[in-house]
Amino acid sequence: MGKDERDGSNEYQNYQPASLNTTDALIRDLDNTDIVFHIGDISYANGYLSQWDQFTQQVEPITSRVPYMMASGNHERDFPNSGSLYNGTDSGGECGVPAETMYYVPTEKRDNYWYSMDYGMFRFCVADSEHDWREGTEQYSFLDRCLGSVDRARQPWLVFIAHRVLGYSSGFFYGFDGTFAEPMARQSLEGLWRRHRVDVAFYGHVHQYERTCPVYEERCLPDGHGTVHVVVGGGGSHLSNFTAEAPPWSVYRQMDYGFGKLTASDARSLQFEYRRSSDGKVYDSFTLRRD
Repeated sequence: MGKDERDGSNEYQNYQPASLNTTDALIRDLDNTDIVFHIGDISYANGYLSQWDQFTQQVEPITSRVPYMMASGNHERDFPNSGSLYNGTDSGGECGVPAETMYYVPTEKRDNYWYSMDYGMFRFCVADSEHDWREGTEQYSFLDRCLGSVDRARQPWLVFIAHRVLGYSSGFFYGFDGTFAEPMARQSLEGLWRRHRVDVAFYGHVHQYERTCPVYEERCLPDGHGTVHVVVGGGGSHLSNFTAEAPPWSVYRQMDYGFGKLTASDARSLQFEYRRSSDGKVYDSFTLRRD
């Protein structure tokens, strides 16, 4: 998402041109909103503390009224020799400290930014894609426990969240190398999603919108037999391209700024809408149904 000044001042590189539109659209819909999840790349401060001040002021009309939960992304955490899985410099040396200090989430350890959260009819299992999530790691064990311990009588809808795309994306830089996700991600995690019947997985990182069919091992399946993977990465920063052709599991792709809204009517119906930041109009939606 990021931040921007309404008069254009104090913003370098015009890197998050739509963040104000997204913020304003969320504010207009707050009366119909219970909780907000910001899935990484929070402020794009990249080491400049004043940019965090600017961002927190921008979202204060939201954070002062509803819970504002976050996941850790490369622009919060990654830096060489800091313990992150990736050795890029995207955090500008922050190494997660400002984000983890400013935003409380119920983690077991502050630097391990993965956590479980029950809210209404949902269980959210939030991964930290900037720490190792492969089988045999501490985070993999946590995700197995989080997904496996949900009481479906109380929380019938199970949601997986991560910043980097650990499931499916036809964003150009994933499609170019043929992985269509973070390398080794699906090999490590798809068995968990299948075994624990994860309903929906959400990601950021790729600056566009895309959703899949209910999918397992690249095959579309009926509702309830696969996980719908949704990339909601168009919150504010510059947009990214897709591959020329959509894979069979990709149902809808859109290069536009927007945000997602998830609504559970009851234990049998879950609705998702992707809304355009510029005017709040819905330009994609789906409903999962259970008997």
